[in-house]
Amino acid sequence: MDAGESLLARPGFWSNYLSEICAGGANAERPVPEWFGEEGADVDSLSEILFDPERWPVLRVPSADGSGVVVVFRNLVGDYGIDFLLIHPDQSYAQQIASWEGELSGTGLAWRELVRIAENPAPEADGVDEPAARLLLLLPLLILNDLEVPEEASARLSAALTAVGVAQDLALITTEHLLTGLTGKSWHDPAWGSPLSS
Repeated sequence: MDAGESLLARPGFWSNYLSEICAGGANAERPVPEWFGEEGADVDSLSEILFDPERWPVLRVPSADGSGVVVVFRNLVGDYGIDFLLIHPDQSYAQQIASWEGELSGTGLAWRELVRIAENPAPEADGVDEPAARLLLLLPLLILNDLEVPEEASARLSAALTAVGVAQDLALITTEHLLTGLTGKSWHDPAWGSPLSS
């Protein structure tokens, strides 16, 4: 396993990581890298690294209280997937809470727990410490356990996408696709204006 936190800054990471969520909604459009401000060639290039059987990138999301989540790209030949492991400060082992193998299975996290972990990085621990990236890394876990997404989610996700480099106008559209995929129904925040309006 390789520490993979540096991969988050590479073009194509967020498309590789979050596009499948966008594909999950009813009547969903086919996700495209442009939703994340990325290009297809970058996505393909990074995909070769993320899913290389010689490497198993690991993304650590530790919290200040000693808990956290570890995201592991499980690259066994014929058994590719992404595993999500929960760390407890009072346990010597990580508990697998979910895995992605074409679709997600497991228990996941409630929105409030996801936000708590995202906003409370462990200052001395190795891993991702930027709250926006932490929130986006944990986002797939929300699919499993919290279908009623709070209204604050749209603003938080849009801000997180902007913080990782997605243009603001794209971030609004991509947030809508992500929330549609998360909830399984069409999502539109009434506070959003049309992307075509001035």
